[in-house]
Amino acid sequence: MELALNQPAPLLKRLSWFDWLFSAIVAAGGFYALSRFGEYMDIYEKGILLAAIPAISVFGWFWKPFRVLFIVVGAISLFSIIQYQGSLARMEQVFFLKYLISSQASIMWMCALFGLATLAYWVGLLARSEFTLKTASALTWSAVAMGFIGLMVRWYESYLIGTDVGHIPVSNLYEVFVLFSLITAMMYLYYEARYQTRQMGAFVLLVISAAVGFILWYTFDRGAHEIQPLVPALKSWWMKIHVPANFIGYGGFSIAAMLGVGYLLVDRGILASRLPKPEVIDDMMYKSIAIGFLFFTIATILGAMWAAEAWGGYWSWDPKETWALIVWLNYAAWLHIRLVKGLRGPMLAWWAVIGLFVTTFAFLGVNMFLSGLHSYGTL
Repeated sequence: MELALNQPAPLLKRLSWFDWLFSAIVAAGGFYALSRFGEYMDIYEKGILLAAIPAISVFGWFWKPFRVLFIVVGAISLFSIIQYQGSLARMEQVFFLKYLISSQASIMWMCALFGLATLAYWVGLLARSEFTLKTASALTWSAVAMGFIGLMVRWYESYLIGTDVGHIPVSNLYEVFVLFSLITAMMYLYYEARYQTRQMGAFVLLVISAAVGFILWYTFDRGAHEIQPLVPALKSWWMKIHVPANFIGYGGFSIAAMLGVGYLLVDRGILASRLPKPEVIDDMMYKSIAIGFLFFTIATILGAMWAAEAWGGYWSWDPKETWALIVWLNYAAWLHIRLVKGLRGPMLAWWAVIGLFVTTFAFLGVNMFLSGLHSYGTL
């Protein structure tokens, strides 16, 4: 009887009026997008949009802060879209668009906020300042909001250039590095709340800041922020699900690597009094790799199905596919060693750190140094 009393109530009975309001807002937004842009979608894309409505609703019920983020991003993105009045030229004429909420302005704000958040996390960690750490979390949330606003508005801007140019903004290295920064930050913020510790943000935000550095270099040196038409191979609805799933995997692996760095420092007595206990870091590292592995597996399967449609075969041992398999085997082995053999400690932490280099080469190095069917993602 006592155990039964301590069990949480069913999910639907735990929902508040705000949960249901959130679901109504999500549904309204989804059906508005379908009515406004449905003519540009095929049947599969419409299916993805409709499936996203319950998925986003349930995710918001599960992780409450996401509801506020979704509403803020949706409201500001819609405000920005209205300011364009159907003309891309207004980007240079309207104050809010030019300096705040055009796609490029928003993404630059995202970069600045992530940089400030990284600095605040390190100051908070070294000074043991809870206020500074809370400020760092707020800056990270703000950066995530601005980044998603930038991607949403960029999506609309691509259609203003031309209906044949319009596409979801996950098609080139510039866009996916923005996506990587946002997904990694969101995953970390979830773990930050779940484990009630902000100190590891100092490490996790370093890898995000590295991505931000690439975005800034790629923008100002290569002009990569300019919206370009899709190459033929990417004109597929598969891209809308394959790429995000892939980057949830990359985000999880990146977080695990930075947690591994923290674990190794604590194991050597460095910052041990300021960082969480090794058991806590280890558990965060395990969950990050487990979630990352799940979504990377899904992305690999989706990629094979996309390849069958685009190139006539599920697998061709293209360099990108080969290195994706290496990444998959690496983390499959990591999880096997931990779950089946029960291994813990510095070895798995080192493995997680080294795994980031393997993953980075699979993601970026292949595009830089190897050629194949995926060569459209070159620098």
